[in-house]
Order: sequence, then structure tokens, then C-alpha cells
Amino acid sequence: MTPYASLFSPLNLAGRRLRNRIVHPSMSTVTGADGRATDRLIQYHLNRAQGGAAMLVTEPLAVAPHQKVASRVRAWDAHAQDSLVRWATAVESQDCRLIAQIQDAGRGRHAPGRNYEALGASPLPDDISWTMPHVLSPTEISTLVGHFVESAARVKRCGFSGVEISAGHGHLFHQFMSAYSNIRTDAYGGSFENRMRLVLELVKLIRERCGTDFILGIKLPSNDGIDGSIDHAAAAQIATCVTQTGLIDYVCFAQGAHARTLELHIPDGHTERNPYAATLRTLKASVGVVPVMALGRINDPAQADALIEQGEAELVGIGRALITDAAWSRKAQLGQASRIRYCVGGNTCWKTIVSHLPIACDNNPRVAMPDELDEVFTQASLKKRVVVVGSGVAALEAAWIAAARGHQVTLLARASEVGGKVRQLVTLPGGEDLSSIYDYQYVEGTRVGVDYQLNQEATLEVVLKYRPEAVVLATGSTMTWPRMLPEALRQEGWVPDLRRALSELEGVTQRQTGTAVILDMDHTEGTYAAAEHLHSLFERVVVLTPRATIADEVALVTRQGIYRRFHEKGIDVLYAVEPRWTETFETQATLQYVSIYGGALKGIENVAFFAYATPRQPNDELALPLKAAGLDVYLIGDCKAARNILAATAEGDAIGRTL
Repeated sequence: MTPYASLFSPLNLAGRRLRNRIVHPSMSTVTGADGRATDRLIQYHLNRAQGGAAMLVTEPLAVAPHQKVASRVRAWDAHAQDSLVRWATAVESQDCRLIAQIQDAGRGRHAPGRNYEALGASPLPDDISWTMPHVLSPTEISTLVGHFVESAARVKRCGFSGVEISAGHGHLFHQFMSAYSNIRTDAYGGSFENRMRLVLELVKLIRERCGTDFILGIKLPSNDGIDGSIDHAAAAQIATCVTQTGLIDYVCFAQGAHARTLELHIPDGHTERNPYAATLRTLKASVGVVPVMALGRINDPAQADALIEQGEAELVGIGRALITDAAWSRKAQLGQASRIRYCVGGNTCWKTIVSHLPIACDNNPRVAMPDELDEVFTQASLKKRVVVVGSGVAALEAAWIAAARGHQVTLLARASEVGGKVRQLVTLPGGEDLSSIYDYQYVEGTRVGVDYQLNQEATLEVVLKYRPEAVVLATGSTMTWPRMLPEALRQEGWVPDLRRALSELEGVTQRQTGTAVILDMDHTEGTYAAAEHLHSLFERVVVLTPRATIADEVALVTRQGIYRRFHEKGIDVLYAVEPRWTETFETQATLQYVSIYGGALKGIENVAFFAYATPRQPNDELALPLKAAGLDVYLIGDCKAARNILAATAEGDAIGRTL
């Protein structure tokens, strides 16, 4: 019997057969160039088609002349037509439907700065960037719709199976439908019917131009979280209005908008799995018999199958999970769910693409590569004895990849368990799913014969005992001492770094009296997850930082979540300040601090916990002695330069494939 029978049952849309219910929803990849689909962009989608998905929705295409981002594939003229044909041919040849997304951000902008060429419904600024759009006249609206329709017709001629109109996320169509962002007084504003006019005209004209054998889907707003905009009741009214036309083949619902609610668009590890299930049940009744696609942190095949079996959705959008494992669908169908590389919900993918970098994943170092789906690795031409030093995700990735290529690999680690510093993050709020990175690596390493030597201090003598021909150092990094504190405190070990301080609290479950203070010179997720953990243990938590903001190193959607949770939990933040240690602090428990610009000292009373999170120095002490012994030595991850999980797994993969 086929595992997950409901998930792998076929479905017809607009007369086109889908082999199962798995859809890759639209995700930007930033892999196009010069307005064309590049080999890498096509490879990304081909990998997921070969991996078993039934339908792929592209990233937003450039569907009108004003959309000038070079990485967007231009569908509005013939410039990219040959690449569109190659793209469609590659995907459709795998019995997978390729759907082009039609979208315009309007005034919406979540990258730094403002967009001075933005278009919009009304002279109202974007809530995040304060971009003020050019207000479209009725004539300009008609011209714009014409470009959208012509783009839909072009992708059909190029072999695409359909288009999806993105009318959620606070983008242009959403802005027209919302009474909050549309204050027009002409035929495109005011009443509900007028605010719906743009979307309904576009739907009608695309269907007339492209015919009934062309899939036409639409992404609609759900609750965008903005007072006076679109709540569940308004979303249901919009969905009924659009779907009762009889022209829509499927619908899905997006959360949030370009405002403080953007984080709702892409829920992270601080949310439950499938957090919008209740919303979907509320809205599904509003679309009649039109198939609905579920979206939002759906990672597990059993979870996806249950949505179809129970009639809560007809399609399941597996977005970030398919970035992490292009073969997610195939592995699920073959009963190999235990071998899926799971999405960890860290939104590194989102952070890279909004930084205008090609899409990347913490748990998949091979995104969009030709060998992304390979399970049998090309064997090394010269098999070596390799020692990998470290227990973190960089070490584990390097070890299993190298062993899979035929090297004799020994991993030495001082720790008693694998995972390194990531294992500590797993114990903090929002970090649970990170364990899937090292769990997968360890299982794969065991399968290919890595010799794990845990509880083993990797001194020079110990490493040489294994007679290695290559050594990979993945020994991590250590937080540096904050220089505004007296050096004597470091010598005495009185003030620990945040990692050590959390370790010393392991096993503490009873709430402690007093205030916990973190000096934040790190600005990454782990520091704020630690603050939330301390909130569960202490009466008060204070984060103080020399910067004017916090969370500078994280993605906007992650930062929004941090700000919201800090507000809800009452975690205090002191900005642009530094601690000042006084001789009386240890006895009076009042930690003083001062503005980075000087001035009077202020105090935090009843301090029971104080630790620092600072930039990290690589633990590379073994490198020179090993090189002096004549060995080939490679530094990866934090041992090379302290960064993040993405760099760790990427460099582990790279060295494993090049040894």
C-alpha cells in the first residue's frame, strides 16, 4: 500500500492532471539574471519536479515593464522567451505542472530603503519602509492589467500549465482590496465592489485570453493583522467574491501584510506546526467547491496527508520543506520519511533572498545544484584517512559527505553527544527543530561508516595516532571578553559568557528571584532565545546593548517576532548603553550602566544573573601544530570564521566533496 494514500492521490485542475497533492508554492530564488531564467533557476525547479512534487509555482515573474529587478524573469516581452520555454520543458517533462506567478509589490517593500518607483492604489505610505507610491490612474490600471494578461498568454505559449495571481501579503492587489490602503473615490475604490474591481477584471481577462485548459490560481489575504484592513470576515467575503465567478481553479490564503505583521507570512520555529489550520477551516467554506491549498510550516508527510484525508484542503503547499529536501515528495511516497532533511524554520532562506543573494538553506547545502538529488556520491579518486575534529554541524556534514565518497573518516569530539553549540540552541525557545540537522547528519554518517570517537580530547598526539592524511578542524569558536569590563573578572571567572551561563542553569526549573541581565554584543537569534528562556526562570530579564537597536543580524520577519515576544513577556531592552562594573556590585547586586556617550550612571537592582554574548574568536589552536607535523589541514565553520549554521553546513559539505 502506498504510504500517505490521500497525499499521493491525483487531482485534475483545468483539465490538467496532478499526480499528487504536493505543491511548491512561490518562493523567490534570486537565481535569474538579465531578466532570463538561468540554468540554476531551471535546475532548482527541475530538482523538485524530479523529486516528486506535482506542481511548482514560480517566484514572481516580471510581468510589466516597470518591474526591472534583473533576477526576475521577464515575461512581459520576448526577451526571455527562449529561457521560459526551456524552463517549462524541463519541469513539464517530469509530469509536473509549472505555474507562473503574477505579482506586483505595489508600495510594499521589506528591504532597507524606499522604492521611489513604486505604484499604489492611494497616496499612503508603506507601513514598513514608508515608501510613498505613485497612485495609478484608471488609464494606467488598464495598461498594467494589459501587461499582466499578455504575460499570462506568453507563458502559456512557452509551455507553462497556468498562472497564479498573488493577491495577498500586502502586495498591490491586496492594497486595492483593503479599505485600509485604498482610499480612492473612483471606480477602483470606496465600496467593496469597487475595491474588488481590479482583481476581478484581471481574472476575467486572463481566462478569456488563455482559455479553460489553463490553470488559474489565486493567493488571497487571510487575516492581515492590521486594524481596519482585512480580517477573517473580510477575507471570507473576498474569497467568495473571487471564486463565485467560476473562473478560479484553486485558491490559497496568505497571512500578514507589509506592516508589523509581515512575520505572519512566514512562521518560524516559535510557532506551532501548521499554525493556520484553524484559519483555513474558517475560510474554506467561503470558496465552495474550489480546491484550496494549505500553507504554513507543513513539514511532515503525515501532517500533509491528514489535511487531504480530513478534507481540510485539496492541495498542500510544501515551501521551505521542499527547499530543504528537493526529494521530500519521493522519499515520502517510498516510505522513507525518516531520511528526509527537515526544514528547521529558521527563515535563513528568506533572509538570503531579501538580501538579494541566491536562495540558501541551513539544512541543505546543495540548493539548486545539479547533484542536489544525488544519493550515491561520486567516489574520490584517491581514498584518504581523514580525521574530523569537532561535534557540531560543520564537522558532522564534512564527516558524512567525505565518508560517502569513500574516505576512511574518524570524527573526534570532546563532547559526549553530537550537535555542538546547536544542541544548546535546541533547548531554547524556537530552537526545537534545529535538532533535525545533526540527527540527519549522524544517521547518514553511521550509514556510510564514519567512526565516531566521542568523549575524546583531540590533542595533537591523539590526532596523530590515527595517522591521518587530512585533518578537518571544525572546533567552533569562543565568545570574546567584553573590554568595558575589568580584566580581573575574566581571570577570576566571575562573569561567564552566555553559553557557559546557560549550561550552569541546566536542570534548574524553579523560578529564581532577582533579575537576569544579558550584555548583547551578538545580535543573533540565540541571544534572544536565551533571554526568553531566562524569562521563564527569573523575575525580570534585561538585555542591554551598545547599539541603538537589537537583532541587527537577523531577518526582518525574525526581528518582528523577537520584538513582539519581548513586548508580550515584558523583557526590557536598554539601548546604546554599556555596563560599568563597580566594587560594590558583588555585594549590593546593583549593576550599573551608562550611555555610550557618557553621562550619569544608572543601575539595575537585584541582579541575580549576568552574562555576555559577544563576537566569537575561532578555536583554531590545533591548526599550526598539525601543519607543522606535515598534515593537510582545513578549517571550516566557526573555526574558520565565526558565523552561522548556514556557513557551517555549507563549508562542511564543500570540504567533504573536495577532499
